[in-house]
Amino acid sequence: MTTPIIQISIDVIDLGEAMELARAAVHAGVDWLEAGTPLILAEGMRGVQSFRREFPTVPIVADLKTMDGAGLEAEVMFRAGANLVVVMGQAHDASIIEQVKAARQYGGKVMCDVMLCPDKPARARRAQELGVDYIIVHTGFDERNMIKGLSPLDDLPGVLAAVDIPVQAVGGLSIDQAIQTLEMGAQIVVFGAPLVISGTEFKAQQGFEDKLREIVQRVKQIKVQTKGHR
Repeated sequence: MTTPIIQISIDVIDLGEAMELARAAVHAGVDWLEAGTPLILAEGMRGVQSFRREFPTVPIVADLKTMDGAGLEAEVMFRAGANLVVVMGQAHDASIIEQVKAARQYGGKVMCDVMLCPDKPARARRAQELGVDYIIVHTGFDERNMIKGLSPLDDLPGVLAAVDIPVQAVGGLSIDQAIQTLEMGAQIVVFGAPLVISGTEFKAQQGFEDKLREIVQRVKQIKVQTKGHR
C-alpha cells in the first residue's frame, strides 16, 4: 500500500496566473503539476519551462493530448523540463510507440488518455503493451456537456482490471468523486476544474489554496494498492 499521488491541472491561459496557482498548489502539498492543455496552447513550452525553473524537483505533466508527431512533440516538452507527456489512445500505435521512444531517450514517462476510445479497457491494455507508463480514463468536456450523465467513474473499473500500470480518472468529477477514484483503485488523483477554474472561463477560483490544502490533508490519509511503475 502507498500514499496516492496528487496532481493539479493548471488550466488557465495567463502564465502569471498559472505560476501563482502552481506556487499555491506546491505550498499546499500537491505532488505533481500539470501544464494543462489551455496553458500549453496559450504559452507553448514557456509554461513548462517556467514551472521547471521555479520548481526544480516537482514532477511536471505536459498535457499535450498528442494525436500525431508524438515523438517530436514529446521531445519539445521533455527538453523544456517536463517529466511526463500525454498521448491520446485514439492515436495510431505508431504515435504511442514514438512518444514512448522519446520518453526513454529523455528519462521521462508517457501517459495514455483513452478518451473516446470505443473499447477503453482494450486500448489501455494495448497502450501498456506499447510501453506507456500510466493510463488516463477521461470523459471529455464537450462530450459530457452534450451527453448528460457521462462520467469516467463508469469506465474506470474496466480499465483498472485491464492493466497493471497506474491509472487516473478525470473529467467533470467533484472533489468527493475524485477521491472516490482512489477507493476504486486509481493511484493518482487529479484536481482541476471546477476546483482550479471557474465554470465559464479559464480563470482561477477564489479561495483556491485553502481549499486545496484541506483536500491534500484528506487525500494523504488514504492508502492505495500499488501497481507497477515502469
